[in-house]
Formats: sequence, structure tokens, C-alpha cells
Amino acid sequence: MEFLDTLDALHAHYGTPGEASLVKVARRMTPAYRAWIARSRLCILSTVGPEGTDASPRGDDGPVVREIDPGTLALPDWRGNERIDSLRNIVRDPRVSLMFLVAGSNSVVRVNGRARVTADAVLRDTFAKDGKTPRTVILIEIAEVYSQCARALMRAGTWTAGDQSAGLPSVGDMLAEMTKGGIDGAAYDAEWPGRAAKTMW
Repeated sequence: MEFLDTLDALHAHYGTPGEASLVKVARRMTPAYRAWIARSRLCILSTVGPEGTDASPRGDDGPVVREIDPGTLALPDWRGNERIDSLRNIVRDPRVSLMFLVAGSNSVVRVNGRARVTADAVLRDTFAKDGKTPRTVILIEIAEVYSQCARALMRAGTWTAGDQSAGLPSVGDMLAEMTKGGIDGAAYDAEWPGRAAKTMW
């Protein structure tokens, strides 16, 4: 098998990008990108560190990020599994990418930039929900923001294919498999909804 392992070979294979794919890139928030991102409750945060890459879903019951100024976004780090893979990466390598999705839209908006992690109490308090605050907040300095072609979500039927989850292995199944039965998968799955409800924020 041959690989395309030079930029010249890759460019020759694909050709020239269309005008729309080049002029869509902004260096700061614009009215259209601002309106789109404000509707997103889900984004994928991608980071890179010495051990490799990480992509982490981030969700909220309202806008998943807050615009601090046209060049800066704030992403609260709500309760998770305490692995902090993304945060450990950001502390060592600030390069990040975010992919924003809005339910029902086949478009995606992407942000590339540099991030820092803060535990500033005043900022954390501005995100308070039911008396709880995020452990930290990720501040992202925007390098570029742009829309993504809708073809991938259209091909996948992301919003039109209906519920595809029937018969999937559960997280309990995965844990039981990885621990060779050391974790009771059925018990884990049965307890998870109640535990998640108490630790959502």
C-alpha cells in the first residue's frame, strides 16, 4: 500500500479548495458566528499533549460556552470523571480546537485557538447553577472560527436517522469486559442514572 506522505502528493490528489471554504475564516467572533455558537449546547473539545491527543464532549443546558470578548470564549469545566485529560493537556500545550453542534442543523462551527485553565473564584461564580460552580474554567483565545461543510452530518443522518442505540453495549458492559467481571456491569448501569442526577453540576 502506498501512502500520500508529502504535501505535494496530497495537494495533487485533492486539487484546489473552493472560494467559500477559504473566505469563511474569521479571526474573531462575528455576528453570524456569535449567533450560531450561542445556540450550541454541545461541543467537542480537542487537545494535544505529550501522551497524544484527546477529544472530549462538553455539554450544558444552555450555551456551552460564553463569549468574554470577540476574541475570547469561556468553557466551564463541569463535573466529570476526574481524569482531566483535556486540562492536563492544556496546561502543557495550549493548542485547542472546538467543534460546535446544534441539534437539527447539519452545519458545524469550528474554533481553533489557544487555551488556559483558571480556578478564578469570581469567574467560576458567574457560571453557578443551583449553588454549584465549575471546578475550573477554560479560557480560549480564538485564532480562527469558521463553518464546516454539512456533508458529514448529512451522510450520517445525524438528526434524521432516528434512535440508533438499540442493542448497543452499555458502559457497564464495557467496564465488566475491561475488568473481566471485576466490576458488576449490570449494577453499574442500574445505579448510574441516580448518580448522574445527583452529580450533574
